[in-house]
Amino acid sequence: QLQLVESGGGLVQPGGSLSLSCAASGLAFHYYAIAWFRQAPGKEREGVSCISSGGGSSKYVDSVKGRFTISRDNANNTVFLQMDSLKPVDTAVYYCAGAFWGTCAGELVSRHFASWGQGTQVTVSS
Repeated sequence: QLQLVESGGGLVQPGGSLSLSCAASGLAFHYYAIAWFRQAPGKEREGVSCISSGGGSSKYVDSVKGRFTISRDNANNTVFLQMDSLKPVDTAVYYCAGAFWGTCAGELVSRHFASWGQGTQVTVSS
């Protein structure tokens, strides 16, 4: 079982940067793949990025490739999402989620992730 808490959201101007953190509790954190999802008003929840349990593999949705970077620090039970060159379309509530399968090989959809944080709001606006 994992308990996840997101932080780092806020208001940023277009072109700016923001770093999100996902802090986990649980001794088995290093066994879980961790993903970031986001949901904007009127839109479906979208898988943004995923990192494997050991941090050796990651994936991104096409719309954020080259702009977002996912990383993890298993010693401190934390996953990060560095977001650069932010656009207004990135505005959403961002969630982190854990998959006990430990890999990001599968489809990045909500049903593959059993543990979820409460979300943190990211707003990109002038």
